[in-house]
This record gives sequence, C-alpha cells and structure tokens, in this order.
Amino acid sequence: MIRLLLAEDQGMMRGALALLLGMEHDMEVVAQVGRGDEIVDAALLARPDVALLDIELPGRSGLDAAADLRTEAPDCRVLILTTFGRPGYLRRAMEAGAAGFLVKDGPVEELAESIRQVLRGETVIDPALAAAALGAGPNPLTARERDALAAAVDGATIADIAATLHLSESTVRNYLSSAIGKTGTRNRMEAVRAARRQGWL
Repeated sequence: MIRLLLAEDQGMMRGALALLLGMEHDMEVVAQVGRGDEIVDAALLARPDVALLDIELPGRSGLDAAADLRTEAPDCRVLILTTFGRPGYLRRAMEAGAAGFLVKDGPVEELAESIRQVLRGETVIDPALAAAALGAGPNPLTARERDALAAAVDGATIADIAATLHLSESTVRNYLSSAIGKTGTRNRMEAVRAARRQGWL
C-alpha cells in the first residue's frame, strides 16, 4: 500500500481527498493535517511514502515544509497540490525538492496516477504550468527583498518591517525600493501583489 499524508487547510477538501484516494486499491491515507507547521511532525510519526501538500497553509507554507521534509524525511516524496498555479511557485517547489506539482482542478484518477509516478521516481508537472514557468523566467528578487515584501504584506510601516527583520530602516527602504523596481510597480503594496501573482512570495 502507498501511504499518504495530506496537508490541506480546508477541512471539506481534505476529507474529500482522503475519501477518494482511500478508494484506490493501492493507497491508504495515514495522516491528515490542516497546518503547514504540523507537516514534518506528522510525517515523522506516520512515515508516509508520499506527502500531498497545499502551498498556502496557516503556520508555514507547503513549500517551506517540502524543503524540511527533504532533510527530515528523505524517503517521503512530495507532491504539491494547489489551487494557485503560479510559475514562481513551481520553480520554488522544484528547488525545495518536490517531485511533482499539480493544480487541484484535475480528476482524482489523474492525481492517483501522479502519486504512483512520483513513487516510481518520476517527476510530474502540470503541462500548462510548466510552459508558463519556462516563459516567466527566474525570480528576480533576492531573499532579503522577498523578506521585506513579505513583512510589508499587512501594510506594516518601515519601522515595523525593520524591527521584524532586525534591520535598519534605511536598509529596509533600499530592499523595498529594489523590489519595487524589479517588479515594475509604483509602491510596495503593488510590488507585494505583483510578486504574489508570480508566486515569488
């Protein structure tokens, strides 16, 4: 049996996925979590063969958890399953060691076959998303520029961002200014939206 871990914050979607995948003759859902910061502990406890991770989860993103699983549970293959088919997300998922990246609107039979494929050592990527990612190019933002934009998401002031990141206000201004320039936007909130749209944040 293929042992599965599901990480999805919407309870109804998680339950439906567990039910549908549990009907496959060779699959068993051994763990379900609704938060990103619960993924690694659940994987260490349940020892799944494949972890199906959403990206936008409370506590910690599925992409960050995927990188942790590569270190903490290297035998567990990761398949990102998301509503948001953004090119930057795909690139980040592959860098984090994910074996697959699919959007949620496909049929469950396709998902089940993708799970079998990643377990065989293959990489599975939504074809339309792969094409979009190739056209989008790499993420131009540095890690610090991403941190500054992420800290600005809720309309935080420069002083708030500086305190959060343990940087000087002038350094934060420089990072934000650079991020605004690279995203071709007029201010930090537009830069945040543009970076999210691309999956860079």
